[in-house]
Amino acid sequence: MTIAMIGFAILLLLIFFRLPIAFAMGIVGFGGIWVIDGFEQAAVTVAFRFEGVTQNYELAVLPMFILMGNLVAKAGLSHELYDASNAFLGHRRGGLSMATVVACGGFSAICGSSLATAATMSKVAMPSMRRYGYSDSLATASIAAGGTLGILIPPSVVLVIYGIMTETSIRELFAAGFLPGLIGILFYLGAVQYTVARDPSAGPRVERIPWAKRWQPLMMVSWTLALFALVMGGIYIGFFTPNEAAGVGAFGAFVIAMMRRRLSWADIRDVLVDATRTSATLFVVLIGALTFANFVNIAGLPDGLKALVTGGDLSPVAVIIVILLIYIALGCVFESLSMLLLTIPVFYPVVAALAAPVTVGGVTEFPLGVEPRWVLVWFGILAVVVTEISLITPPVGLNVFVLSGVLKDVKTTTIFKGVTPFWAVDVLRLALLLFIPPVAIILPKLFYG
Repeated sequence: MTIAMIGFAILLLLIFFRLPIAFAMGIVGFGGIWVIDGFEQAAVTVAFRFEGVTQNYELAVLPMFILMGNLVAKAGLSHELYDASNAFLGHRRGGLSMATVVACGGFSAICGSSLATAATMSKVAMPSMRRYGYSDSLATASIAAGGTLGILIPPSVVLVIYGIMTETSIRELFAAGFLPGLIGILFYLGAVQYTVARDPSAGPRVERIPWAKRWQPLMMVSWTLALFALVMGGIYIGFFTPNEAAGVGAFGAFVIAMMRRRLSWADIRDVLVDATRTSATLFVVLIGALTFANFVNIAGLPDGLKALVTGGDLSPVAVIIVILLIYIALGCVFESLSMLLLTIPVFYPVVAALAAPVTVGGVTEFPLGVEPRWVLVWFGILAVVVTEISLITPPVGLNVFVLSGVLKDVKTTTIFKGVTPFWAVDVLRLALLLFIPPVAIILPKLFYG
């Protein structure tokens, strides 16, 4: 335990001095194993992690979904999704902001990246909202909050990484993320309504589009929506494995982009290079995280925490609440993926131990209200929702800073002020998932139970 805590302190120090998180975790993991088990064992562990990650068939899903998202972005889907959403919602008070949230949800579901969604939709939606007199705080907040949906609505890169680290089924995680993601969109629409109810001038109405003209923009996105339905529906019903679905999605996105004549040879090169660079970065991060996880397990930190938890007076649900509060606190100073990579190796064994069934009076009870078969799926969704909150909360709301970088004339404080109702409803969604676990696990149980 002492060595583990020293390792954590060194890791935080390296991150503070801006060493990339992948190398920081790899160095601390290697050094910690060296101290405990010797240099040879540390070298073998790192080599094993390199081999395991690069030859892991399940990880092929990452570059394929990243490529699919890049192709869809190049095909101009962000504009078309926004136009389709605006056609049905724009005439309402705050309607352009609501259309932005819906478009962000749709775009992030296909591209799988919160930061890419926020950066892309800022260029698409912000000019329209400014033209119609929307306040900068509401306009930017709807983009920043809508962009967070990318790490939850499948296909989600973060859920894939969580699944690999905890050896949890990726298709079950994808199924579990769908309903909470949809609830997130509905709650964000409620946050928009709350904002314009308090200040109607923040989101004025725009002209109503006749019904006859509303279907045209929807038809423009029909092929892409059909591709998403094919990919995710194929995973849910078991027709595709996640890897096969990712390959189908990448190929389908390429065909759609070519049919629309949106790809030049230069675009194809840029898409492939960017997908390769992003995938390589994630692979290196995962190698570092798994090496660090090995060190943490060898040092006995998860076992020590389990003993501390089981020996204390806190109920299992109270322990989960403490873990979520730790996540919220860490989200104030850590980037979202770094936070998950640092904490999942420590927390998930504790959560698994808390889920062990207890027999009272001949009746089997589950302390967390979740069967052990599904507890890591449920906890994964909780962890991702907490991460979503960290993307828009001060002082290190990464989506907020991405927007601030793209929109040079909007102050960061303005965005943080506007986004407050959105992270408030996210806290409500987190409480819903915590105290009513079936909301997260009903779909995976229905499909795979």
